[in-house]
Amino acid sequence: MQDVIIIGGSFAGLTAAMQLGRARRRVSVLDTGLNRNRYAEAAHNILGADGTPPGELLARARAQVAAYPTVALISARAVSVSGAPDRFIVTSATGEQLEGRRLILSYGIVDEMPVIPGFAECWGRTVIHCPFCHGYEVAGQSWGLLYSGPFSLHMPALYRNWTDDLTLILDGHAIPDDERQKLKARGVRIENARLVSIDHENGMLRRVTLDDGKSLAMGALYAHPRSHPAADLHSQLGLDMKQTPTGTMIAVNEMQATSRPGIFAAGDLATAMHSVTFANSMGSLAAMGALQSMMV
Repeated sequence: MQDVIIIGGSFAGLTAAMQLGRARRRVSVLDTGLNRNRYAEAAHNILGADGTPPGELLARARAQVAAYPTVALISARAVSVSGAPDRFIVTSATGEQLEGRRLILSYGIVDEMPVIPGFAECWGRTVIHCPFCHGYEVAGQSWGLLYSGPFSLHMPALYRNWTDDLTLILDGHAIPDDERQKLKARGVRIENARLVSIDHENGMLRRVTLDDGKSLAMGALYAHPRSHPAADLHSQLGLDMKQTPTGTMIAVNEMQATSRPGIFAAGDLATAMHSVTFANSMGSLAAMGALQSMMV
């Protein structure tokens, strides 16, 4: 019997595992090795590790967590989960079963890449979603913003910290006239046509082409594709969910507790704001929440 089973061993899950290992709790971490930011060349805004490749950060983290004798790192996908506090049962794709007193879900989300030539090849390099994560490296260049929903209309004001050369690609969507005028007053160029292809060199964006035949040179394209949880375990457990601008997240309280006792969630799965720093913070809170729940 494990004290805590953690499903998902990226930044949130490993942070939780380290905290629990240091508390001398028995912990098992199941992970597929498919961290969401594996496409990025570098992770930023991480104090003491700014600009380090995500894979390198995770390799260091795994080695450090593995040093705690009560923590087991298991390379496996969890396919089913059931039970209640003090006897949750997790089954892996290989048929192995683990029993645990508490659960932490940190298996993250998957981005749904649009079928646009060049999009996937540039994702995480010059087709990006967060200016705080990647904006500094492409500051001062011509940027594009691919419309994803009403929230896209508020992004240009933020992007002005990095560039004053911005084109909003509406991708065939209509926006209110008053919003269009506000954007134009800020100096934002607006293209109504759909994005059909991205010209790049090894992931470095050069131009985008629209379905009206127009070709636009730019150094970065901001996009916010729809996403979905990387597994369905939250559905198996019947957890409450919340809508985000691009998908759904598990609803949690201030200690990362879900709607069911004994189950906690952390990382991209449990917030609409995604970064390594947020994931680390939530992993730590989830570990503390699980520990406190076992002290009752």
